[in-house]
Amino acid sequence: MKATEAKLLDFLKKSPQFIIPIYQRTYSWAKSQCQQLWDDLLRAGSDDNVGGHFIGSVVYIEQGLYQVSSQSPLLVIDGQQRLTTTMLIIEALSRQLGDEEPIDGFSAKKLRNYYLLNPLEDGERGFKLLLTQTDKDSLLALLQQKPWPSQPSLRIQENFAFFEQKVKALTDLKPLCQGLAKLIIVDIALNREQDNPQLIFESMNSTGRALSQADLIRNFVLMGLEPAHQTRLYEYHWRPMEVAFGQEGYDKHFDSFMRYYLTVRTGALPKIGEVYEDFKAFARTPEQSAAGVDTLIADIHTFSRYYCAMALGQETDKKLAEAFQDLRELKVDVAYPFLLQLYDDYAKNLLSKNDFIAAVRLVESYVFRRAVCDLRSNSLNKIFANFGRAVKKDRYLESIQAHFLSLPSNLRFPNDEEFKRQLSVRDLYNFRSQSSRIYWLRRLENHGRKERVPVDEYTIEHILPQNENLSAEWRKALGSDWQRVQATWLHTLGNLTLTGYNSEYSDRPFSDKRDMQGGFKQSPLRLNEGLGELETWNEVEIQKRAKRLADRACSVWPAPYLSAQVLATYKQKRTVRASYDLNDHPHLAIGTPMRTLFDALRKEVMALDPSVSEEVLKHYIAFKADTNFVDVVAQKSRLRLILNMAFHELHDPRGKAKDASNYGHLGNGDVEVALSSHEELPYVMGLVRQSFEKQMGNELENA
Repeated sequence: MKATEAKLLDFLKKSPQFIIPIYQRTYSWAKSQCQQLWDDLLRAGSDDNVGGHFIGSVVYIEQGLYQVSSQSPLLVIDGQQRLTTTMLIIEALSRQLGDEEPIDGFSAKKLRNYYLLNPLEDGERGFKLLLTQTDKDSLLALLQQKPWPSQPSLRIQENFAFFEQKVKALTDLKPLCQGLAKLIIVDIALNREQDNPQLIFESMNSTGRALSQADLIRNFVLMGLEPAHQTRLYEYHWRPMEVAFGQEGYDKHFDSFMRYYLTVRTGALPKIGEVYEDFKAFARTPEQSAAGVDTLIADIHTFSRYYCAMALGQETDKKLAEAFQDLRELKVDVAYPFLLQLYDDYAKNLLSKNDFIAAVRLVESYVFRRAVCDLRSNSLNKIFANFGRAVKKDRYLESIQAHFLSLPSNLRFPNDEEFKRQLSVRDLYNFRSQSSRIYWLRRLENHGRKERVPVDEYTIEHILPQNENLSAEWRKALGSDWQRVQATWLHTLGNLTLTGYNSEYSDRPFSDKRDMQGGFKQSPLRLNEGLGELETWNEVEIQKRAKRLADRACSVWPAPYLSAQVLATYKQKRTVRASYDLNDHPHLAIGTPMRTLFDALRKEVMALDPSVSEEVLKHYIAFKADTNFVDVVAQKSRLRLILNMAFHELHDPRGKAKDASNYGHLGNGDVEVALSSHEELPYVMGLVRQSFEKQMGNELENA
């Protein structure tokens, strides 16, 4: 490797041609990066005291000598975004300049022939920069001042329009020209025999837009291959994936897809920022190494089609498409690893379409019911990451139902009574997000319909208005405690519906809303059934309607059901474990100092969150959320606490904790803390809380 500082324009002028290898990501700078470069250019060009402005490095491979000395193209490893953006600015400037030269060397002809084109070459050799796929056709059309291709690169099109507008708005082009002349890069040339491009690529920390996990993965699998092999894999597999995800969707969704794909293949959900590292570890396993890169990329391509069908609305089967749409609106991304496994078995004819749809609907019901019942959702990622292990493929749907029914209480599938009770009183108007608000109304309205109602054309109507200053008619209908009734039931199931006449309804009395043109008597919506026959609208009627809709909701979002006999066949035979209580811990006998201290600790720990539970074991007492976060060993003169976290992760300014990783101990974790008195409890609880929050934080991060 050899690195030298160079002016960007000089570097472009003497370089024969830059080619972006197919394994590189597409041009992806957003408006914010373009605006930053533009501001930097004008700032440098307007200040004579600024000798240059550094914009990063350009790393490339040349077959010949280290630095640019031959006419062979240069394969760009890092710097595509800066090179492309600078060329867009130069093209926009050249169109505005004409033959005039604000400063020496900056005419339209010179800019184009020095920095954009190779005027003595023919065909593609006549261009300084060749991008990949859609980007390539768009940039060449732009530089030839031809119409855009039928499917232009959105980023090139948008960013050129941005710079063209900026250049046209300038009254003096000299600062821009001077700014371009001051741009400085580090010219880094690699030698194929001596340098490892992949390692160098991973270590680059250049300015501009950070590489996504998907960018790193694509480069990892393609960069080290022979060019013909690269091209074949890219054209057969990776390019079709990019097209399927779309120019915007690829950046937005591909990282998530790879995270869920790895979950399917490894059984563990990678942390968001560690997908690339986990992928490398997976690709280097003996099994994957033996299968080869072609098999791996083909498998990724197959699962990407499943993901696009579910997450990007590309499913062609109508019934499946409807089920996937509902999942998207509910934002059930956490379930995608399990659903990818289901789709794979469906594609292989191991799972029927009807059972696949039923399974998807069960996942939807599970997530929606838990949300309505306000049950913690941060452990669902682990549930769905490992759900496939419970599936028995000869009894596919039945085994899914059985697993849902066997989940522990903190992860339970809410039954009908709990669901109806909470659904009737929950604030559903402010439920999660706007899309989720429309979601549940649409599902109630369209369930069982062959002709679906386009609820997006309607708005949410509060039958009892939101206005705090209710009219006399409304106050009379609600009774003397009308304020309580409004506050209690305003945003709940019984008082919410859909209408196309929201502005006409306004805050009118119920009788007006019922009888007016387009009123409830004339409404074709199922949600409004029965409203046209009512004489008044009050607390009793709100509660009656809520009950009717809640009963209907149990059919829309069904719970799994299996007979006790069938369910019993799925229960694992376990060795009967002795049941313990605090009486089995002699140092916690009632009246002892440690029992009093333990009771105080227990009260504080259980108050951390409703999900916390206690389990008394033979040698210690475990406090759990998803799993143990603190275990308590009772001793004669102290409580020995084991925190389930790494010692280096703990913030302990008093140095009270000990690193227990190097010696045997009871409990789970590497941190030991002694608690001997009530005075120490507040500080020790601060340490315990860190272990609890770490467990919860990891769940939220991975969700």
